[in-house]
Amino acid sequence: MEYRKLGNTGLEVSAICLGTMTFGEQNTESEGHEQMSMAFDRGVNFIDTAEMYSVPGRKETQGSTERIVGSWLKKTGLRNQVILATKVTGPSPNFGYISPDLGFSRKRILDAIDKSLARLQTDYVDLYQLHWPERKTNCFGILGYDHSMDNGWKDNFEETLQTLDDLLKTGKIRHWGLSNETPWGVMRCSMIAKEKGYPGLQSIQNPYNLLNRTYEIGLAEISIRENKGLLAYSPLAFGLLSGKFHRGADTPGDRINKFRQMARYNGALSYQATGEYIKIAEQAGLSMAHMALSFVLSRPFVTSAIIGATNTDQLKENLESISVKLEDDVVRAINEVHKTIPNPAP
Repeated sequence: MEYRKLGNTGLEVSAICLGTMTFGEQNTESEGHEQMSMAFDRGVNFIDTAEMYSVPGRKETQGSTERIVGSWLKKTGLRNQVILATKVTGPSPNFGYISPDLGFSRKRILDAIDKSLARLQTDYVDLYQLHWPERKTNCFGILGYDHSMDNGWKDNFEETLQTLDDLLKTGKIRHWGLSNETPWGVMRCSMIAKEKGYPGLQSIQNPYNLLNRTYEIGLAEISIRENKGLLAYSPLAFGLLSGKFHRGADTPGDRINKFRQMARYNGALSYQATGEYIKIAEQAGLSMAHMALSFVLSRPFVTSAIIGATNTDQLKENLESISVKLEDDVVRAINEVHKTIPNPAP
């Protein structure tokens, strides 16, 4: 396994992070425990979860992933050897069952962290993330910013950052980061933190894969210049970039098939682009999953790629990608496809 510095912290996180959002929906507790043990045995020391998981979010399963992670930590006694990340849910009409006051007010964050800590059976998390912005902005598939979609949001970043600073001082969190954020949101938080003397954000967890390279447009430079690395989620685009859908090896239980409402990677252009990437992988003698993950891991602004799996065979293949290094001609071929079919799944 390869390890990289998390922002300006002293933490060394594995370049592959285990994503857990299937635990409690597509995976049972025992299956989740098996995956975490396998990943840890192969050098993964970084686990990512969220209070709203499992996915898709439902009242019946909310918090189930954190509980499964927590029961594994208790069973194994590995808490001090694991870098644990979780998230507080942003506003959404679909998640009112989590709290009637979704957002990042002081009261909301203090309540959310205590509930997460209880489910995780720990007294601290290493990285606490704001899951998505409070304001209406261009994330979750929206490329262009349209100010007319503003929902009357009042800038409360100062209150949010002061609350996070208080949690740092009490030891409930060690560091904090953003997720699904824009360049403006990242720099706004950075500016306030500097003005107030608060420890700044250490990471940005956004989607990044061969079908969605929008992070490169504005955020990549921020990641490098400000040392706020990307935690890349969906590096295999819900499994589409594994190649199994093109091979006819997919099953009704695969995420794209099972959850048709999560349509980011269901489009015809995504399917077409993936077919072109498969040709490149085959010509290079690589598995499609290895090529897709290796590309993400090779980007200079990426701290860690968050992989998810529904079985240990998938997990094993994904973990093996750490030893794959792409030749320059493969990267050039990938970039040629990207020029032809840019970001079909933003």
